[in-house]
Amino acid sequence: MTEAARDGKGRFSDRAQDYFKYRPRYQLEVVDALKTACGLSPTHLIADIGCGTGFTAEPLLRNGNRVIGIEPNREMREVGERFLASYANFEMREGAAEHTGLPDASIDFIIAGQAFHWFPLQETRPEFVRILKPNGWVVLIWQDRSTDATPFLRAYEAFLQRHAVDYAEVAHRKVANPEVLSTFFAPQELSLISLHAEQRFDLDGLRGRVVSSSYMPREGPKFEAMERELPDLFSAYAQNGQITLQYDTKIYYGHLRA
Repeated sequence: MTEAARDGKGRFSDRAQDYFKYRPRYQLEVVDALKTACGLSPTHLIADIGCGTGFTAEPLLRNGNRVIGIEPNREMREVGERFLASYANFEMREGAAEHTGLPDASIDFIIAGQAFHWFPLQETRPEFVRILKPNGWVVLIWQDRSTDATPFLRAYEAFLQRHAVDYAEVAHRKVANPEVLSTFFAPQELSLISLHAEQRFDLDGLRGRVVSSSYMPREGPKFEAMERELPDLFSAYAQNGQITLQYDTKIYYGHLRA
């Protein structure tokens, strides 16, 4: 993998379509949770930072919110623009977490999904503070894949570790650690809501889900070895022709102060 591909802004360029097709979507329950916890209403202006394919924006658009998507990766922007083209209240812009290009004190809610674990946090925090309205909210949403809830999930985790290119380097779980996030929000309080989600796949769907991850190979000997082993993993655990991935949808939210 090239250095450009390893960089958070470029590493999904060659798998944007797989990401769109096989990654879990965010449900309307996320919106309901934010209505209760943060007073979210359709009048609030939302900036979806690292908008990507638009999964985080979609339920908010369905709620009636105007959403501005900020995304540095051209391929991901194009997928998101096509996916959300039917929403007149959506606008995609080129930009990054540390340089959004948005006006001062203009945003009611900053939303970020899985992309947050690629943000340079020291540069991102002051940019978020700059664009937020007074008492605006920052909401960070993870689909945290369970690694040990079932025998299949334990075997799947071992499979990923055997075949991944840089699995250990992907800082997703480290950044999602409440201590790291508490530092980002400090001195303000950080709160957490947890929901449950699942995906069910046949063998082709599981293959797509595997290669949608930026740490998995797409060519070469490691990819070929992965392709040989995947059908055996699937057949060992499939029930009625499908396997199930389980997720904890974790919603971290709070205010930021300079």
